[in-house]
Amino acid sequence: MDINFNKNEDHNKLLLSDLKKRLVKVKLGGGQKSIDKQHAKGKMTARERVDYLLDAKKKSIEIGAFAGEDMYPEYGGCPSGGVIVKIGYIQGKQCIVVANDATVKAGAWFPITGKKNLRAQEIAIENRLPIIYLVDSAGVFLPMQDEIFPDKEHFGRIFRNNAVMSSMGITQISAIMGSCVAGGAYLPIMSDEALIVDKTASIFLAGSYLVKAAIGESIDNETLGGATTHCEISGVTDYKAKDDKDALDKIKFIVDKIGDYDKAGFNRVDASKPKEKQENIYGILPRSRADQYDMKEIIKCLVDNSEFEEYKEGYGKTIITAYARIDGWAVGIVANQRHIVKTKGAKTKPSEMQFGGVIYNDSADKATRFIANCNQKKIPLVFLQDVTGFMVGSKSEHSGIIKDGAKMVNAVSNSVVPKFTIVIGNSYGAGNYAMCGKAYDPNLIVAWPSAELAVMSGKSAAKVLLQIETASLKKKGETITPEKEEELFNKIKSRYDNQVSPYYAAARLWTDGVIDPLDTRTWISLGIEAANHAPIEKPFNMGVLQV
Repeated sequence: MDINFNKNEDHNKLLLSDLKKRLVKVKLGGGQKSIDKQHAKGKMTARERVDYLLDAKKKSIEIGAFAGEDMYPEYGGCPSGGVIVKIGYIQGKQCIVVANDATVKAGAWFPITGKKNLRAQEIAIENRLPIIYLVDSAGVFLPMQDEIFPDKEHFGRIFRNNAVMSSMGITQISAIMGSCVAGGAYLPIMSDEALIVDKTASIFLAGSYLVKAAIGESIDNETLGGATTHCEISGVTDYKAKDDKDALDKIKFIVDKIGDYDKAGFNRVDASKPKEKQENIYGILPRSRADQYDMKEIIKCLVDNSEFEEYKEGYGKTIITAYARIDGWAVGIVANQRHIVKTKGAKTKPSEMQFGGVIYNDSADKATRFIANCNQKKIPLVFLQDVTGFMVGSKSEHSGIIKDGAKMVNAVSNSVVPKFTIVIGNSYGAGNYAMCGKAYDPNLIVAWPSAELAVMSGKSAAKVLLQIETASLKKKGETITPEKEEELFNKIKSRYDNQVSPYYAAARLWTDGVIDPLDTRTWISLGIEAANHAPIEKPFNMGVLQV
Protein backbone atom coordinates (compact mmCIF):
# COMPACT_ATOMS: atom_id res chain seq x y z
CA MET A 1 0.00 0.00 0.00
CA ASP A 2 1.25 3.53 -0.76
CA ILE A 3 1.77 6.28 1.80
CA ASN A 4 -1.40 8.07 0.67
CA PHE A 5 -3.45 4.93 1.38
CA ASN A 6 -1.99 4.77 4.90
CA LYS A 7 -2.72 8.46 5.55
CA ASN A 8 -6.30 8.02 4.35
CA GLU A 9 -6.66 4.96 6.55
CA ASP A 10 -5.41 6.80 9.64
CA HIS A 11 -7.75 9.72 8.97
CA ASN A 12 -10.86 7.58 8.42
CA LYS A 13 -10.13 5.39 11.43
CA LEU A 14 -9.96 8.54 13.57
CA LEU A 15 -13.39 9.50 12.24
CA LEU A 16 -14.59 5.98 13.10
CA SER A 17 -13.15 6.29 16.62
CA ASP A 18 -15.07 9.55 17.06
CA LEU A 19 -18.26 7.79 15.87
CA LYS A 20 -17.80 5.02 18.45
CA LYS A 21 -17.19 7.52 21.28
CA ARG A 22 -20.34 9.41 20.35
CA LEU A 23 -22.36 6.17 20.34
CA VAL A 24 -21.08 5.23 23.81
CA LYS A 25 -22.28 8.61 25.13
CA VAL A 26 -25.63 8.36 23.35
CA LYS A 27 -26.32 4.91 24.78
CA LEU A 28 -26.19 6.32 28.31
CA GLY A 29 -29.41 8.19 27.54
CA GLY A 30 -30.17 10.54 30.42
CA GLY A 31 -27.04 9.43 32.28
CA GLN A 32 -25.97 6.80 34.78
CA LYS A 33 -27.94 8.34 37.68
CA SER A 34 -31.15 8.13 35.68
CA ILE A 35 -30.34 4.55 34.71
CA ASP A 36 -29.77 3.65 38.37
CA LYS A 37 -33.15 5.19 39.31
CA GLN A 38 -34.84 3.09 36.63
CA HIS A 39 -33.23 -0.06 38.02
CA ALA A 40 -34.17 0.90 41.59
CA LYS A 41 -37.83 0.88 40.53
CA GLY A 42 -37.40 -2.69 39.27
CA LYS A 43 -37.52 -1.53 35.66
CA MET A 44 -35.20 -2.20 32.73
CA THR A 45 -33.94 0.69 30.64
CA ALA A 46 -35.27 1.19 27.12
CA ARG A 47 -32.11 -0.23 25.56
CA GLU A 48 -32.14 -3.23 27.89
CA ARG A 49 -35.76 -3.90 26.97
CA VAL A 50 -35.05 -3.73 23.22
CA ASP A 51 -31.96 -5.93 23.50
CA TYR A 52 -33.86 -8.53 25.56
CA LEU A 53 -36.73 -8.57 23.07
CA LEU A 54 -34.65 -8.95 19.91
CA ASP A 55 -33.03 -12.24 18.90
CA ALA A 56 -29.47 -11.98 20.21
CA LYS A 57 -27.85 -14.07 17.47
CA LYS A 58 -29.36 -12.07 14.61
CA LYS A 59 -28.25 -8.67 13.32
CA SER A 60 -30.17 -5.49 14.00
CA ILE A 61 -29.83 -1.84 13.00
CA GLU A 62 -30.66 1.27 15.01
CA ILE A 63 -32.59 4.10 13.39
CA GLY A 64 -31.82 7.64 14.53
CA ALA A 65 -29.25 6.93 17.24
CA PHE A 66 -28.02 10.54 16.94
CA ALA A 67 -31.47 12.14 16.78
CA GLY A 68 -31.52 15.24 18.95
CA GLU A 69 -27.73 15.45 19.35
CA ASP A 70 -26.71 18.96 20.51
CA MET A 71 -30.33 20.09 20.24
CA TYR A 72 -32.34 21.67 23.09
CA PRO A 73 -29.30 22.61 25.25
CA GLU A 74 -31.51 24.94 27.30
CA TYR A 75 -33.41 21.86 28.51
CA GLY A 76 -30.43 19.58 29.05
CA GLY A 77 -30.56 17.87 25.66
CA CYS A 78 -32.51 14.92 24.31
CA PRO A 79 -30.17 11.96 23.58
CA SER A 80 -31.44 9.72 20.76
CA GLY A 81 -34.58 11.85 20.71
CA GLY A 82 -35.68 10.15 23.94
CA VAL A 83 -36.75 7.02 22.07
CA ILE A 84 -34.92 3.90 20.83
CA VAL A 85 -35.84 2.51 17.40
CA LYS A 86 -34.38 -0.73 16.03
CA ILE A 87 -35.10 -3.07 13.14
CA GLY A 88 -34.29 -6.64 14.12
CA TYR A 89 -35.81 -10.06 14.66
CA ILE A 90 -38.19 -11.40 17.31
CA GLN A 91 -38.49 -15.18 17.25
CA GLY A 92 -37.01 -15.11 13.75
CA LYS A 93 -39.54 -12.57 12.44
CA GLN A 94 -38.31 -9.18 11.28
CA CYS A 95 -39.93 -6.35 13.26
CA ILE A 96 -39.35 -2.72 14.18
CA VAL A 97 -39.26 -1.88 17.90
CA VAL A 98 -39.94 1.57 19.38
CA ALA A 99 -39.08 2.12 23.05
CA ASN A 100 -39.50 5.34 25.08
CA ASP A 101 -36.38 6.13 27.09
CA ALA A 102 -37.60 7.13 30.54
CA THR A 103 -34.07 8.19 31.55
CA VAL A 104 -34.48 11.22 29.25
CA LYS A 105 -36.91 13.67 30.87
CA ALA A 106 -39.12 10.75 32.01
CA GLY A 107 -39.64 9.80 28.35
CA ALA A 108 -41.26 13.13 27.50
CA TRP A 109 -41.86 13.97 23.86
CA PHE A 110 -39.68 16.69 22.35
CA PRO A 111 -40.29 17.77 18.72
CA ILE A 112 -37.52 15.43 17.53
CA THR A 113 -39.15 12.58 19.52
CA GLY A 114 -42.31 12.97 17.49
CA LYS A 115 -40.36 13.12 14.24
CA LYS A 116 -38.46 9.95 15.14
CA ASN A 117 -41.62 8.05 16.10
CA LEU A 118 -43.21 9.07 12.82
CA ARG A 119 -40.11 7.85 10.96
CA ALA A 120 -40.45 4.46 12.68
CA GLN A 121 -44.10 4.26 11.66
CA GLU A 122 -43.22 5.33 8.12
CA ILE A 123 -40.77 2.42 7.88
CA ALA A 124 -43.41 0.03 9.24
CA ILE A 125 -46.05 1.26 6.77
CA GLU A 126 -43.73 1.28 3.77
CA ASN A 127 -42.47 -2.24 4.48
CA ARG A 128 -45.61 -3.75 6.06
CA LEU A 129 -43.38 -4.55 9.02
CA PRO A 130 -44.79 -5.57 12.46
CA ILE A 131 -44.16 -2.78 14.97
CA ILE A 132 -43.73 -3.18 18.74
CA TYR A 133 -44.13 -0.19 21.08
CA LEU A 134 -42.56 -0.28 24.54
CA VAL A 135 -44.33 2.64 26.21
CA ASP A 136 -42.85 4.53 29.16
CA SER A 137 -43.49 8.25 28.73
CA ALA A 138 -44.64 11.29 30.66
CA GLY A 139 -46.24 12.68 27.47
CA VAL A 140 -45.60 15.92 25.61
CA PHE A 141 -42.70 18.07 26.89
CA LEU A 142 -44.84 21.02 27.91
CA PRO A 143 -42.26 23.85 27.51
CA MET A 144 -42.19 23.01 23.78
CA GLN A 145 -45.84 21.99 23.33
CA ASP A 146 -46.35 24.43 20.45
CA GLU A 147 -43.70 22.56 18.41
CA ILE A 148 -45.02 19.04 19.06
CA PHE A 149 -48.80 19.30 19.51
CA PRO A 150 -50.88 20.77 16.67
CA ASP A 151 -49.36 20.28 13.23
CA LYS A 152 -49.72 17.54 10.61
CA GLU A 153 -46.31 16.01 11.35
CA HIS A 154 -46.66 16.33 15.13
CA PHE A 155 -47.81 14.11 18.02
CA GLY A 156 -51.38 13.44 16.86
CA ARG A 157 -50.20 12.05 13.52
CA ILE A 158 -48.93 8.99 15.40
CA PHE A 159 -52.45 7.93 16.40
CA ARG A 160 -53.65 8.54 12.87
CA ASN A 161 -50.88 6.20 11.69
CA ASN A 162 -51.97 3.60 14.28
CA ALA A 163 -55.40 3.57 12.67
CA VAL A 164 -54.02 3.44 9.12
CA MET A 165 -51.67 0.55 9.95
CA SER A 166 -54.51 -1.35 11.57
CA SER A 167 -56.56 -1.02 8.38
CA MET A 168 -53.56 -2.26 6.38
CA GLY A 169 -53.23 -5.36 8.52
CA ILE A 170 -49.84 -4.36 9.94
CA THR A 171 -49.36 -5.99 13.35
CA GLN A 172 -48.98 -3.50 16.23
CA ILE A 173 -48.31 -4.68 19.78
CA SER A 174 -47.81 -2.35 22.76
CA ALA A 175 -46.44 -2.96 26.21
CA ILE A 176 -47.18 -0.28 28.81
CA MET A 177 -44.07 -0.42 30.97
CA GLY A 178 -44.27 2.84 32.86
CA SER A 179 -46.18 6.08 32.68
CA CYS A 180 -48.70 6.49 29.84
CA VAL A 181 -50.60 9.75 30.17
CA ALA A 182 -53.18 11.89 28.37
CA GLY A 183 -53.01 11.79 24.55
CA GLY A 184 -50.16 9.30 24.78
CA ALA A 185 -52.61 6.76 26.18
CA TYR A 186 -54.14 6.35 22.71
CA LEU A 187 -51.01 4.86 21.13
CA PRO A 188 -51.02 1.52 23.00
CA ILE A 189 -54.78 1.20 22.95
CA MET A 190 -54.93 1.85 19.20
CA SER A 191 -52.53 -1.07 18.77
CA ASP A 192 -53.88 -4.57 18.05
CA GLU A 193 -52.96 -5.88 21.49
CA ALA A 194 -51.79 -4.17 24.68
CA LEU A 195 -49.91 -5.49 27.70
CA ILE A 196 -49.36 -3.69 31.01
CA VAL A 197 -46.81 -4.32 33.75
CA ASP A 198 -48.26 -4.67 37.25
CA LYS A 199 -47.43 -1.99 39.84
CA THR A 200 -44.82 -0.11 37.73
CA ALA A 201 -47.07 0.90 34.81
CA SER A 202 -50.22 2.98 34.53
CA ILE A 203 -52.40 4.44 31.82
CA PHE A 204 -55.00 7.19 32.06
CA LEU A 205 -56.15 10.37 30.36
CA ALA A 206 -55.53 12.38 33.54
CA GLY A 207 -53.50 11.49 36.63
CA SER A 208 -54.71 11.66 40.23
CA TYR A 209 -53.65 15.29 40.77
CA LEU A 210 -55.47 16.51 37.67
CA VAL A 211 -58.55 14.43 38.51
CA LYS A 212 -58.62 16.06 41.95
CA ALA A 213 -58.26 19.52 40.44
CA ALA A 214 -60.81 18.91 37.67
CA ILE A 215 -63.64 17.08 39.40
CA GLY A 216 -62.65 16.92 43.09
CA GLU A 217 -62.26 13.14 43.18
CA SER A 218 -59.51 11.75 45.42
CA ILE A 219 -57.92 8.57 44.02
CA ASP A 220 -54.44 7.10 43.74
CA ASN A 221 -52.81 6.43 40.34
CA GLU A 222 -52.75 2.64 40.75
CA THR A 223 -56.49 2.44 41.40
CA LEU A 224 -57.13 5.00 38.68
CA GLY A 225 -55.22 3.31 35.91
CA GLY A 226 -52.99 0.44 37.04
CA ALA A 227 -52.71 -3.08 35.64
CA THR A 228 -55.47 -4.61 37.77
CA THR A 229 -57.88 -1.81 36.89
CA HIS A 230 -57.37 -2.10 33.16
CA CYS A 231 -57.08 -5.89 32.92
CA GLU A 232 -59.97 -6.73 35.26
CA ILE A 233 -62.33 -3.74 35.36
CA SER A 234 -62.07 -1.52 32.27
CA GLY A 235 -60.83 -4.18 29.84
CA VAL A 236 -58.60 -1.54 28.22
CA THR A 237 -55.52 -3.82 28.26
CA ASP A 238 -55.30 -7.46 27.19
CA TYR A 239 -52.49 -8.95 29.27
CA LYS A 240 -51.07 -8.31 32.75
CA ALA A 241 -47.32 -8.90 33.21
CA LYS A 242 -45.61 -9.26 36.58
CA ASP A 243 -42.48 -7.35 35.50
CA ASP A 244 -40.64 -6.04 32.43
CA LYS A 245 -39.16 -9.40 31.40
CA ASP A 246 -42.52 -11.11 31.71
CA ALA A 247 -44.08 -8.47 29.42
CA LEU A 248 -41.31 -8.92 26.85
CA ASP A 249 -41.61 -12.71 27.02
CA LYS A 250 -45.34 -12.39 26.31
CA ILE A 251 -44.56 -10.25 23.24
CA LYS A 252 -42.15 -12.93 22.02
CA PHE A 253 -44.86 -15.55 22.48
CA ILE A 254 -47.41 -13.50 20.50
CA VAL A 255 -45.00 -12.58 17.66
CA ASP A 256 -43.99 -16.23 17.33
CA LYS A 257 -47.56 -17.03 16.20
CA ILE A 258 -47.75 -14.43 13.40
CA GLY A 259 -48.24 -16.04 9.99
CA ASP A 260 -45.91 -15.65 7.02
CA TYR A 261 -46.12 -12.58 4.78
CA ASP A 262 -46.71 -12.11 1.05
CA LYS A 263 -43.34 -11.36 -0.49
CA ALA A 264 -42.43 -8.74 -3.07
CA GLY A 265 -40.12 -11.30 -4.65
CA PHE A 266 -36.77 -9.53 -4.84
CA ASN A 267 -34.04 -11.82 -6.15
CA ARG A 268 -31.72 -13.44 -3.61
CA VAL A 269 -29.15 -16.22 -3.71
CA ASP A 270 -26.67 -17.47 -1.11
CA ALA A 271 -24.57 -14.57 0.11
CA SER A 272 -20.85 -14.23 -0.51
CA LYS A 273 -18.42 -11.83 1.12
CA PRO A 274 -16.47 -9.38 -1.05
CA LYS A 275 -13.16 -10.77 -2.30
CA GLU A 276 -11.57 -7.40 -1.65
CA LYS A 277 -10.91 -6.61 2.02
CA GLN A 278 -13.78 -4.42 3.21
CA GLU A 279 -11.34 -2.59 5.47
CA ASN A 280 -9.65 -1.20 2.34
CA ILE A 281 -12.44 1.37 2.26
CA TYR A 282 -10.61 3.32 4.95
CA GLY A 283 -7.51 3.64 2.76
CA ILE A 284 -9.31 4.29 -0.53
CA LEU A 285 -11.53 7.10 0.75
CA PRO A 286 -9.48 10.34 0.65
CA ARG A 287 -8.91 12.60 3.61
CA SER A 288 -10.15 15.68 1.79
CA ARG A 289 -13.63 15.88 0.32
CA ALA A 290 -12.09 17.70 -2.67
CA ASP A 291 -9.72 14.85 -3.60
CA GLN A 292 -10.43 12.30 -6.30
CA TYR A 293 -10.62 8.50 -5.97
CA ASP A 294 -12.04 5.59 -7.94
CA MET A 295 -15.56 4.74 -6.69
CA LYS A 296 -15.27 1.33 -8.39
CA GLU A 297 -12.70 0.36 -5.75
CA ILE A 298 -15.24 1.21 -3.02
CA ILE A 299 -17.94 -0.84 -4.78
CA LYS A 300 -15.60 -3.86 -4.89
CA CYS A 301 -15.40 -3.69 -1.09
CA LEU A 302 -19.20 -3.70 -0.73
CA VAL A 303 -20.58 -6.23 -3.22
CA ASP A 304 -20.60 -10.04 -3.15
CA ASN A 305 -17.44 -11.58 -4.64
CA SER A 306 -16.39 -7.98 -5.49
CA GLU A 307 -18.22 -8.54 -8.79
CA PHE A 308 -20.42 -6.07 -10.66
CA GLU A 309 -21.52 -5.60 -14.26
CA GLU A 310 -21.56 -2.03 -15.51
CA TYR A 311 -24.39 -0.67 -17.61
CA LYS A 312 -23.17 1.75 -20.32
CA GLU A 313 -19.64 1.63 -18.93
CA GLY A 314 -18.15 3.91 -21.59
CA TYR A 315 -20.90 6.54 -21.50
CA GLY A 316 -21.66 9.20 -18.89
CA LYS A 317 -18.59 8.28 -16.90
CA THR A 318 -19.18 10.52 -13.87
CA ILE A 319 -21.98 8.19 -12.76
CA ILE A 320 -21.44 4.44 -12.41
CA THR A 321 -24.49 2.27 -13.02
CA ALA A 322 -24.04 -1.44 -12.32
CA TYR A 323 -25.77 -4.67 -11.39
CA ALA A 324 -24.39 -6.57 -8.39
CA ARG A 325 -25.37 -8.49 -5.27
CA ILE A 326 -25.16 -7.43 -1.65
CA ASP A 327 -25.53 -10.21 0.93
CA GLY A 328 -27.11 -12.31 -1.82
CA TRP A 329 -29.70 -9.68 -2.83
CA ALA A 330 -29.69 -8.45 -6.43
CA VAL A 331 -29.18 -4.67 -6.52
CA GLY A 332 -28.75 -1.90 -9.05
CA ILE A 333 -26.02 0.54 -8.00
CA VAL A 334 -26.04 4.23 -8.96
CA ALA A 335 -22.79 5.79 -7.77
CA ASN A 336 -20.97 9.07 -8.33
CA GLN A 337 -17.54 8.53 -9.86
CA ARG A 338 -15.01 10.87 -8.26
CA HIS A 339 -12.16 9.92 -10.58
CA ILE A 340 -11.40 12.67 -13.13
CA VAL A 341 -12.17 11.48 -16.64
CA LYS A 342 -10.47 13.35 -19.49
CA THR A 343 -11.68 13.24 -23.05
CA LYS A 344 -9.25 11.76 -25.56
CA GLY A 345 -6.61 13.99 -27.10
CA ALA A 346 -3.37 15.53 -25.95
CA LYS A 347 -4.70 19.09 -25.76
CA THR A 348 -7.78 19.05 -23.56
CA LYS A 349 -9.50 22.36 -22.82
CA PRO A 350 -11.12 22.82 -19.41
CA SER A 351 -14.52 22.94 -21.12
CA GLU A 352 -13.86 19.52 -22.61
CA MET A 353 -12.93 17.82 -19.35
CA GLN A 354 -15.25 15.91 -17.07
CA PHE A 355 -14.78 16.40 -13.36
CA GLY A 356 -15.49 13.65 -10.84
CA GLY A 357 -18.48 14.03 -8.56
CA VAL A 358 -20.32 16.25 -11.06
CA ILE A 359 -23.44 15.09 -12.90
CA TYR A 360 -23.30 15.84 -16.65
CA ASN A 361 -25.99 15.51 -19.33
CA ASP A 362 -24.83 12.06 -20.40
CA SER A 363 -24.47 10.87 -16.79
CA ALA A 364 -28.02 11.96 -15.93
CA ASP A 365 -29.36 10.33 -19.10
CA LYS A 366 -27.60 7.06 -18.30
CA ALA A 367 -28.80 7.03 -14.68
CA THR A 368 -32.39 7.70 -15.77
CA ARG A 369 -32.35 4.76 -18.18
CA PHE A 370 -30.76 2.47 -15.59
CA ILE A 371 -33.29 3.39 -12.88
CA ALA A 372 -36.09 2.58 -15.34
CA ASN A 373 -34.46 -0.77 -16.15
CA CYS A 374 -34.20 -1.70 -12.46
CA ASN A 375 -37.85 -0.84 -11.94
CA GLN A 376 -38.82 -3.02 -14.88
CA LYS A 377 -36.77 -5.94 -13.51
CA LYS A 378 -37.85 -5.42 -9.88
CA ILE A 379 -34.30 -4.81 -8.66
CA PRO A 380 -33.75 -2.63 -5.53
CA LEU A 381 -31.60 0.46 -6.05
CA VAL A 382 -28.54 1.47 -4.02
CA PHE A 383 -27.31 5.07 -4.36
CA LEU A 384 -23.71 5.79 -3.33
CA GLN A 385 -23.50 9.56 -2.97
CA ASP A 386 -20.38 11.64 -3.41
CA VAL A 387 -21.78 14.42 -5.53
CA THR A 388 -21.02 18.12 -5.85
CA GLY A 389 -24.02 18.85 -8.09
CA PHE A 390 -24.89 19.21 -11.77
CA MET A 391 -22.44 20.73 -14.26
CA VAL A 392 -22.83 24.46 -14.88
CA GLY A 393 -21.68 26.74 -17.69
CA SER A 394 -22.79 27.60 -21.21
CA LYS A 395 -21.92 24.22 -22.73
CA SER A 396 -24.07 22.34 -20.21
CA GLU A 397 -26.92 24.84 -20.31
CA HIS A 398 -27.03 24.81 -24.10
CA SER A 399 -27.04 21.01 -24.01
CA GLY A 400 -30.11 21.04 -21.74
CA ILE A 401 -28.62 20.04 -18.41
CA ILE A 402 -31.77 21.20 -16.60
CA LYS A 403 -33.93 18.90 -18.70
CA ASP A 404 -31.60 15.91 -18.35
CA GLY A 405 -31.35 16.53 -14.62
CA ALA A 406 -35.14 16.76 -14.40
CA LYS A 407 -35.46 13.36 -16.10
CA MET A 408 -33.19 11.79 -13.50
CA VAL A 409 -35.06 13.43 -10.61
CA ASN A 410 -38.33 12.25 -12.18
CA ALA A 411 -37.08 8.65 -12.41
CA VAL A 412 -35.93 8.68 -8.76
CA SER A 413 -39.21 10.26 -7.62
CA ASN A 414 -41.41 7.70 -9.37
CA SER A 415 -39.29 4.61 -8.69
CA VAL A 416 -41.40 1.84 -7.14
CA VAL A 417 -38.58 -0.51 -6.13
CA PRO A 418 -36.87 -0.09 -2.74
CA LYS A 419 -34.19 2.62 -2.62
CA PHE A 420 -31.22 2.79 -0.24
CA THR A 421 -28.96 5.82 -0.03
CA ILE A 422 -25.43 5.81 1.39
CA VAL A 423 -23.82 9.24 1.71
CA ILE A 424 -20.13 8.46 1.38
CA GLY A 425 -18.71 11.93 0.81
CA ASN A 426 -20.21 15.10 -0.61
CA SER A 427 -23.95 15.53 -0.90
CA TYR A 428 -24.45 19.01 -2.26
CA GLY A 429 -27.35 20.89 -3.80
CA ALA A 430 -29.49 19.30 -6.49
CA GLY A 431 -27.01 16.42 -6.59
CA ASN A 432 -28.45 15.31 -3.24
CA TYR A 433 -31.91 15.25 -4.80
CA ALA A 434 -30.98 13.40 -8.00
CA MET A 435 -29.05 10.79 -6.00
CA CYS A 436 -32.09 10.03 -3.82
CA GLY A 437 -31.69 12.33 -0.83
CA LYS A 438 -34.14 12.18 2.09
CA ALA A 439 -36.77 14.17 0.19
CA TYR A 440 -37.07 11.32 -2.33
CA ASP A 441 -38.22 8.66 0.12
CA PRO A 442 -35.31 6.22 0.29
CA ASN A 443 -36.30 3.20 2.37
CA LEU A 444 -33.19 3.88 4.45
CA ILE A 445 -30.58 6.63 4.21
CA VAL A 446 -27.33 6.64 6.18
CA ALA A 447 -24.06 8.54 6.11
CA TRP A 448 -20.47 7.50 6.65
CA PRO A 449 -18.44 9.64 9.10
CA SER A 450 -16.74 11.18 6.04
CA ALA A 451 -20.01 12.62 4.68
CA GLU A 452 -20.96 16.27 4.19
CA LEU A 453 -24.55 17.36 3.46
CA ALA A 454 -25.36 20.92 2.41
CA VAL A 455 -26.37 23.22 -0.44
CA MET A 456 -22.65 23.63 -1.14
CA SER A 457 -19.31 23.00 0.59
CA GLY A 458 -18.30 25.10 3.59
CA LYS A 459 -15.52 26.79 1.62
CA SER A 460 -17.72 27.68 -1.36
CA ALA A 461 -20.58 28.87 0.83
CA ALA A 462 -18.22 30.97 2.95
CA LYS A 463 -16.88 32.69 -0.18
CA VAL A 464 -20.39 33.58 -1.34
CA LEU A 465 -21.51 34.76 2.09
CA LEU A 466 -18.27 36.71 2.54
CA GLN A 467 -18.93 38.67 -0.66
CA ILE A 468 -22.40 39.59 0.61
CA GLU A 469 -21.05 40.53 4.05
CA THR A 470 -18.17 42.66 2.76
CA ALA A 471 -20.43 44.45 0.27
CA SER A 472 -22.81 45.29 3.11
CA LEU A 473 -19.99 46.61 5.31
CA LYS A 474 -18.56 48.71 2.47
CA LYS A 475 -21.97 50.28 1.89
CA LYS A 476 -21.87 51.36 5.53
CA GLY A 477 -18.51 53.02 4.86
CA GLU A 478 -16.39 50.48 6.69
CA THR A 479 -12.90 49.65 5.40
CA ILE A 480 -12.25 45.94 4.91
CA THR A 481 -8.61 45.05 5.42
CA PRO A 482 -7.24 41.69 4.25
CA GLU A 483 -6.95 40.68 7.92
CA LYS A 484 -10.59 41.62 8.60
CA GLU A 485 -11.68 39.74 5.46
CA GLU A 486 -9.83 36.60 6.55
CA GLU A 487 -11.36 36.83 10.03
CA LEU A 488 -14.86 37.13 8.55
CA PHE A 489 -14.22 34.22 6.16
CA ASN A 490 -13.03 31.89 8.94
CA LYS A 491 -15.98 32.85 11.16
CA ILE A 492 -18.51 32.15 8.40
CA LYS A 493 -16.79 28.91 7.33
CA SER A 494 -16.64 27.59 10.90
CA ARG A 495 -20.39 28.11 11.36
CA TYR A 496 -21.19 26.53 7.99
CA ASP A 497 -18.82 23.57 8.49
CA ASN A 498 -20.72 22.63 11.64
CA GLN A 499 -23.93 22.47 9.61
CA VAL A 500 -22.47 20.18 6.92
CA SER A 501 -21.39 17.58 9.51
CA PRO A 502 -23.05 14.15 9.16
CA TYR A 503 -23.96 14.39 12.86
CA TYR A 504 -25.82 17.67 12.32
CA ALA A 505 -27.89 15.91 9.64
CA ALA A 506 -28.41 12.79 11.75
CA ALA A 507 -29.52 14.87 14.76
CA ARG A 508 -32.36 16.26 12.63
CA LEU A 509 -33.18 12.88 11.05
CA TRP A 510 -32.18 14.06 7.57
CA THR A 511 -30.48 10.65 7.62
CA ASP A 512 -31.28 7.53 9.62
CA GLY A 513 -27.81 7.46 11.14
CA VAL A 514 -24.04 7.73 10.85
CA ILE A 515 -22.52 4.28 10.41
CA ASP A 516 -19.21 2.47 10.14
CA PRO A 517 -18.67 1.82 6.39
CA LEU A 518 -18.25 -1.87 7.26
CA ASP A 519 -21.90 -1.97 8.42
CA THR A 520 -23.19 -0.82 5.02
CA ARG A 521 -23.90 -4.33 3.73
CA THR A 522 -25.95 -5.11 6.86
CA TRP A 523 -28.10 -1.98 6.49
CA ILE A 524 -28.83 -2.68 2.83
CA SER A 525 -29.51 -6.38 3.40
CA LEU A 526 -31.89 -5.85 6.34
CA GLY A 527 -33.51 -3.00 4.43
CA ILE A 528 -34.24 -5.14 1.36
CA GLU A 529 -35.54 -7.96 3.57
CA ALA A 530 -37.90 -5.47 5.22
CA ALA A 531 -39.02 -4.17 1.81
CA ASN A 532 -39.68 -7.74 0.69
CA HIS A 533 -42.67 -7.73 3.10
CA ALA A 534 -44.46 -5.24 0.82
CA PRO A 535 -45.40 -6.43 -2.67
CA ILE A 536 -45.13 -3.68 -5.31
CA GLU A 537 -48.67 -2.54 -6.07
CA LYS A 538 -48.20 0.02 -8.83
CA PRO A 539 -46.24 0.09 -12.09
CA PHE A 540 -43.26 2.37 -12.71
CA ASN A 541 -44.49 5.45 -14.60
CA MET A 542 -42.58 8.67 -15.14
CA GLY A 543 -45.72 10.58 -16.03
CA VAL A 544 -45.64 13.65 -18.26
CA LEU A 545 -42.16 15.05 -18.83
CA GLN A 546 -40.59 17.28 -21.43
CA VAL A 547 -38.40 14.89 -23.40
